[in-house]
Amino acid sequence: MQLRYEALETHLKGGLSPLYVLTGDEYLLVQEAVDLIRAAAHGQGFTERQVFTVERGFKWEDLYLAGNALSLFGDRKLIELRIPSGKPGKEGSQALQQYISGLSPDNVTLITLPQLDWSTRKSGWVAALQKQAVYIEVNPINIAQLGGWIAARLRKQHQQVDQASIRFLVERVEGNLLAAWQEIQKLGLLYPEGMLTEEQVRGAVLDVARYDVFQVNEAMLGRDTARFIRMMDGLKGEGTPLPLLLWVFVDGIRMLLRCRQALDAGMPSSEVARTNRLRGSRERLVMGALRHLDQGKLIKALQQVSDIDRMVKGLDSRQGQGDAWDALTQLGISFSQP
Repeated sequence: MQLRYEALETHLKGGLSPLYVLTGDEYLLVQEAVDLIRAAAHGQGFTERQVFTVERGFKWEDLYLAGNALSLFGDRKLIELRIPSGKPGKEGSQALQQYISGLSPDNVTLITLPQLDWSTRKSGWVAALQKQAVYIEVNPINIAQLGGWIAARLRKQHQQVDQASIRFLVERVEGNLLAAWQEIQKLGLLYPEGMLTEEQVRGAVLDVARYDVFQVNEAMLGRDTARFIRMMDGLKGEGTPLPLLLWVFVDGIRMLLRCRQALDAGMPSSEVARTNRLRGSRERLVMGALRHLDQGKLIKALQQVSDIDRMVKGLDSRQGQGDAWDALTQLGISFSQP
């Protein structure tokens, strides 16, 4: 069955299932879910633990033997299977399906996977896991959710802050959930329970933002100019290579142009989204942006990126790298304008 990450703690109070699957790339959240399952298993008598990692040379029969062998001390076992690549291969797919079809009541199995791509989600072994397991997709906390997440974490340690402090925290830890958690823990150590002032928060929190170059397009298409400028300043300060950033811009603009051309040719938006592998929040973001972007503006944007590329490569002797950063920032800001 599918289970929301937020419901896991309540679910575990009602007893353990024989099989759990966690999939996601947000290390902090995945690790917290793993710890909850481990603690629940230990509390319910699953005191022995075996861990397997699927890597080169892994033998799937070892998993099968662990699941069917009796413990030397009669203890029930927690068996953890980690598949870092998210792709067990043909042999592994078959072995997994065989293994979960005959789970022992004396064991709990926990399988951890990264965020799976669209094609992998459609595979037979994933369908079998979703049917047989308590299946939990651990989704990342996006910028719109981060403020609420921080406030909820503070409430758990019986502290509250005002909205100005929440906004300040979001700006300081954007793109780094582990750092956000560390800053929240720090506030719990430094100050007593209750309402914290903005001065206390600002005095305690470091600037730990780590901007993800691949989220620049998200800020740009979301018409969030302040966030976009903040990200560009952060990336520049961190020494992000301009060629990488240019590639991200070009890739995003070309995708928008393909979608715009398809829509103008009469293709339904649902088919455009499917063809370009747009789903969920990304589909809404792109389709929302295309309401105020025509082919002319997108073609002009590609030409502007080409001009900026010439600056970066030194082919335009009149301008340098600093001008390239400014030009790229101005181009991104232009996408926010109707």
